[in-house]
Amino acid sequence: MAIRDRGKLKWRPASFMPEGFAMTRAMYKDQERQAKPILDEYQREEFDQQICYAMEFHLRLKLTIWHDGFLQEITGNVHYIDPIKRHLRVESKPGEIQRVDLDCVIGVVVVD
Repeated sequence: MAIRDRGKLKWRPASFMPEGFAMTRAMYKDQERQAKPILDEYQREEFDQQICYAMEFHLRLKLTIWHDGFLQEITGNVHYIDPIKRHLRVESKPGEIQRVDLDCVIGVVVVD
């Protein structure tokens, strides 16, 4: 009696492998996270002054934003400051407005 073997089929990846790959990717992504920097009162005041200056003279800003452990950079013109909700509205491209939380801003540079 001959042994019936499945051949190469038994060596194919099991159905759990895609989830394992996704978990490995998530693990490496979590290792790159950074803690939110603590800003003192003077740095926040300087950021506010630079934002107001850029808004008054229609200059572009380069904002560094901490979001969920990662740093992002947004370059654009400040369209509006909402003091109640503590949001900035930044126009990065003509017609494209992004809302940025003021508490997440960790760096401001006037580009122009």
